[in-house]
Amino acid sequence: MSIGTRSQQRQANPLRELADLADEVVGCRACQAAGYLARANPIRPPHIDQPKVVLIGQAPGAVSDRKGYHFAGPAGRFLSSWLDRAGFPPGYFREHVYLTSLTRCYPGKARSGNGDRAPSSAELALCRHFLNRELELIQPKLVLLVGRMAIEAFLGRRPLVELVGRSYCVGGLVYLPLPHASGVSRWLNAPANRALLDDALRELSRLRVDLGL
Repeated sequence: MSIGTRSQQRQANPLRELADLADEVVGCRACQAAGYLARANPIRPPHIDQPKVVLIGQAPGAVSDRKGYHFAGPAGRFLSSWLDRAGFPPGYFREHVYLTSLTRCYPGKARSGNGDRAPSSAELALCRHFLNRELELIQPKLVLLVGRMAIEAFLGRRPLVELVGRSYCVGGLVYLPLPHASGVSRWLNAPANRALLDDALRELSRLRVDLGL
């Protein structure tokens, strides 16, 4: 089989390749083998038929680790309500958005006991090829970046107040940064930051229409 033929097959079967990739994710034990995690329990990516939106978070939380799907805890409810506010139909968050994260295993609690531990740069590097492949196969019309780590991975290290409220086109993809959707984060306690979230959801509503989401 020629290289050209294999390339055509890859383009013709992205859903099959995403299913195969999901199996690879679930079978990964790289962080456990490297000693970063005592137990690897990767979250299986969702099966979404031709998703137009990809949402990227930091890492699975404790509830996702227990239930086996992304954003199974309070953050999922926050994010779903944000999409509702932006005019998406009920259920869109679970039914049409490809939910993923920078790393695929629950990293455990932070030493401070306040929230979850942030994945290390080494853990991020071990998982990044999964994320790169997902974006390559899906070619989404919109990528939602949730939280500081996901935003920095694609838009660089800048304060959230400089980034939230606008969308960005980088490398042919449209990115919309959103704050961390968690009761642990205090960022949204400030009225000015809540106003930035309102701006971001208005921009999300505009993109919903302009991109045909």
